[in-house]
Amino acid sequence: MTTAGDIMHRGAQWIPAHETLDRAAQLMRELNVGALPISDENERLCGILTDRDIVVGCVAVGHDPARVTAGDMAKGTPRWIEADADVGEVLREMQTHRIRRLPVIEDKRLVGMISEADLARHLSQDQIATWAGSVYARTTEG
Repeated sequence: MTTAGDIMHRGAQWIPAHETLDRAAQLMRELNVGALPISDENERLCGILTDRDIVVGCVAVGHDPARVTAGDMAKGTPRWIEADADVGEVLREMQTHRIRRLPVIEDKRLVGMISEADLARHLSQDQIATWAGSVYARTTEG
């Protein structure tokens, strides 16, 4: 059985909710990633911040990324998966919620992230096609 822990990218790092978006952008550059899980004061997942969030949700609307925090950008209920979850559960979670990145948790601690690149490296072409069709499909909602 292939698990989330088998396909994830290890070494994911939190960005604390109180950190500013300019610091988040610097950390993304240092880590060569496009998304960071956001942690609250108890190191619990409270959101995910993407490079697109910084550009579209802050800079493009005229806000100063040195004054907006990662926590300000955290919206909705963050999704995550346990490290021992079967890859089928990973795909269902990502497809159901139409998400492209999924934090992996073990013993209530962040241990990795699963991204599109991780899926492409570890799954069959049929699995990838089904996933992409679900995640990227346009909806008629709102």
